[in-house]
Amino acid sequence: MTGLIQVSTATEHRDAAVTLAGEAVRLRLAASAQIIGPVTSVFWHLGEYGTGEEWKTALITTKDRYAELEAFILANHPWQNPQVTAVEIVAASAACATWAHSAVNAG
Repeated sequence: MTGLIQVSTATEHRDAAVTLAGEAVRLRLAASAQIIGPVTSVFWHLGEYGTGEEWKTALITTKDRYAELEAFILANHPWQNPQVTAVEIVAASAACATWAHSAVNAG
């Protein structure tokens, strides 16, 4: 086990994703972030079926920092109720894991 997780969310616009990810990394809530898109999402929301173009944001952090990162995303996301999910990173190179832990625990 690496102690790392990948936290995902999405935004409607690329600039919002870059801003959200950049601030999370700057604040050391995440070691890094990747913005992928546009992607097509298919979903149920407020009782209605829908599709939309979104920009997925994947952030790497530690399990210990998840609550802070989630709170930051929820407070700064342009949507009122964004999807925020996390999956455990079960394997990573030793150098990558060490770097990620150092990045979020520095300062």
